[in-house]
Amino acid sequence: MPLTALPTPAALVDEARLMHNIHHMQQRLQSLGVRLRPHVKTAKCLAVAERQRAAGAVGITVSTLKEAEVFFEAGERDIHYAVGIAPGKLEAVRALRERGCDLIVLVDSLAAAQAVSAHGRAHNHRFAVMIEVDTDGHRAGIPPEDDLLVAVGRALHEGGATLRGVMTHAGASYECRSLEALRAMAEQERSRCVRAAARLRAAGLPCPEVSVGSTPTALFAVSLEGVTEVRAGVYVFHDLVMLGLGVCRADEIALSVLGTVIGHQAHKGWALVDAGWMAMSRDRGTQDQPQDCGYGTVCDERGVPIPGLIMSGANQEHGILAWRDAQAAQAGGDLLHRLPLGALVRILPNHACATAAQFGHYEVLMAAGTLQRWPRFNGW
Repeated sequence: MPLTALPTPAALVDEARLMHNIHHMQQRLQSLGVRLRPHVKTAKCLAVAERQRAAGAVGITVSTLKEAEVFFEAGERDIHYAVGIAPGKLEAVRALRERGCDLIVLVDSLAAAQAVSAHGRAHNHRFAVMIEVDTDGHRAGIPPEDDLLVAVGRALHEGGATLRGVMTHAGASYECRSLEALRAMAEQERSRCVRAAARLRAAGLPCPEVSVGSTPTALFAVSLEGVTEVRAGVYVFHDLVMLGLGVCRADEIALSVLGTVIGHQAHKGWALVDAGWMAMSRDRGTQDQPQDCGYGTVCDERGVPIPGLIMSGANQEHGILAWRDAQAAQAGGDLLHRLPLGALVRILPNHACATAAQFGHYEVLMAAGTLQRWPRFNGW
């Protein structure tokens, strides 16, 4: 089936790029002596996870119980639910664990630790738990030097849960603006999480696992001494935010949205496509980077970026393609002739996770040139 036969908008995955990204991350972390536990929230697709596992990944990370359920039904047993556990979800977690799923939950407060332990005692069940460590002030977690860390560890260990270790996510890496800053953030993530583990062990508490992870820090860490595993997710597809950070090249972005030109506003210099924010999402992650890509960078039908052309605006089902600036417009020419009615374009997303979530399946351009359809799922 040629691309012209696909209904648009469509989530298009380039398998060759996908496999390059999977092997690149796997080989890098193997060279640093740690396991890769991929985060499946980006693709939410069994076919992608199967390829990660075949490349050497061990276990998965999930952000929803729906992900845990789907992947468990598909045969995955080693699952880390890496979002702070709400007490109301412990019943569903326990049900999965009692069916044979080694589902690890996450806490970062004394109240959460006590809730997990109490639920376990009430139902004669020992939950597996990790403590989230805040290594960058970005989001959740306990600072490594905070006395709360040991108190939470004790509440879990003495309360009947199994303390598996500590984990962190260097979300602040997305705010880095140089390769040196990324390397420094990776070392900060590593050293502070390792320090948290050392404090738990010094207090006589078990801490077998030290889990760190974000795509930028995973790809720029110089050392992972003391770390046992890395979690990363968006690397399978990459996106414009990763490109803006210097984490990937444009020809490594494996996900794009295939759209069709449906009209023009010649006096405004616009081409209109049938992919609006319902296809691209409203994520504007590049607007805080040195180069704002609007709602996405526009490529031709082959996936080659058209210099200076972006999706500058988006309505629900309409995307506006325009030149970034006057210089690009002068070099690029008239879009009425450059992209005539019916022309196909591929639009690279700002945030692959958000864009992928707009679709129920991927159209996959296989390395052999054929097309396959891979299901994905949404929901919580």
